[in-house]
Amino acid sequence: PEWITPRSKCKLNMAAPDEKKIPIFTVDAFTDKPYAGNPAAVCLLEDVDLTNKQQQKIAAEMNLSETAYLRRLHADDNFSSSSTFGLRWFTPTNEVALCGHATLASAAALFYMMKNPSPQLTFQTLSGDLFAKREGDFISLDLPENTTQPQDKEAYSQLLKVVVGMVPVRDVNFSTVGDVLVRLTDDATRQTLESLRPDTAAMLAAHTQNVIRGVIVTLKGSPENGCVDNQGVTYDFISRYFAPWNGIPEDPVTGSAHTVLASYWAKELGKTEFYARQCSTRGGDLKVRLRGDGRVDVAGKATVVLQGAIRI
Repeated sequence: PEWITPRSKCKLNMAAPDEKKIPIFTVDAFTDKPYAGNPAAVCLLEDVDLTNKQQQKIAAEMNLSETAYLRRLHADDNFSSSSTFGLRWFTPTNEVALCGHATLASAAALFYMMKNPSPQLTFQTLSGDLFAKREGDFISLDLPENTTQPQDKEAYSQLLKVVVGMVPVRDVNFSTVGDVLVRLTDDATRQTLESLRPDTAAMLAAHTQNVIRGVIVTLKGSPENGCVDNQGVTYDFISRYFAPWNGIPEDPVTGSAHTVLASYWAKELGKTEFYARQCSTRGGDLKVRLRGDGRVDVAGKATVVLQGAIRI
């Protein structure tokens, strides 16, 4: 309005003296280039305890697939030198029990922005203790393996029709974390996978026999089907991940989904170390290793693209 002078505008925009703020970062995970990979917000809860409602509101405001909240476990802990923290993840609509890319983003915020020198970080989460350590230019996450069980394709016929249309499906599996894993036949190509455009509203309406966290669509990699990186190196497998049940039409790069994919592809390919790509529009590359002790190492790069403070 005309009555608001430049000086009064400044006063209106100023935070109240007793208004609290928390540090926040936006980190692109599983990429070394800004505006690629999977973005996550990371909040550092230094001297405040946020309610679940506040955390959910901030996640909705950030409107990224996940917002992570790091908290100190003891009064004398600090983000620049301690090595163990509490960690929770919220989508714009709900809290989730596991999120790989926001864990990678959290480790990157501590390593790169807070200059934390710890060789390994421990995160106490709803999925137990998770670990992150530096491996050269990569950050490697130690996550729980999520095994899969074969399913009758007919039980998922409506969902498959919505997600892949007429593209032939080799098999369907259901994972311990609640993901449906859909493998395309080996004659499909990377272009086939990248051209899928599922109607997320129809996905939500499709009948299934299980409670679903998300749908992974995957394809075995080969030079012939276009599954190679910019250097000509072949991906062992590629994938996409759709999770409208958690407010995420498509997740750009999903670390937790690769705890499912590693378990599945180890049996199919007879190996335990993989080079993988998630083929969303933003996309990202991952190094994945199934350890054999019920854990999966998921490694990727990360870059911080925004630093600031958010009012609470």
